[in-house]
Amino acid sequence: MSDSTTTTDHDAIRQWAERRQGRPATVKATEQGDHAGILRIDFGPPDEGLEPIEWTEFFRKFDESRLAFLHQDKTAEGKISRFHKFVRR
Repeated sequence: MSDSTTTTDHDAIRQWAERRQGRPATVKATEQGDHAGILRIDFGPPDEGLEPIEWTEFFRKFDESRLAFLHQDKTAEGKISRFHKFVRR
């Protein structure tokens, strides 16, 4: 069985994503003015439904929305996992 961890630490979240070639993004058409919309981490080839954003904008929205990052480091088989989701603090 693999365990999940929840964190609000910006460095830990960024390191987790970058180890998996993840990039900060927002769902297109969910932005409002200067504010990022629904947050995502984009993996692999860029997803056309996502808009890349900078980490600073990502974490500003993350903190404003009082989110935490629930993630798994490895699968039950011991492979690198990309499982994650944003949850309320």
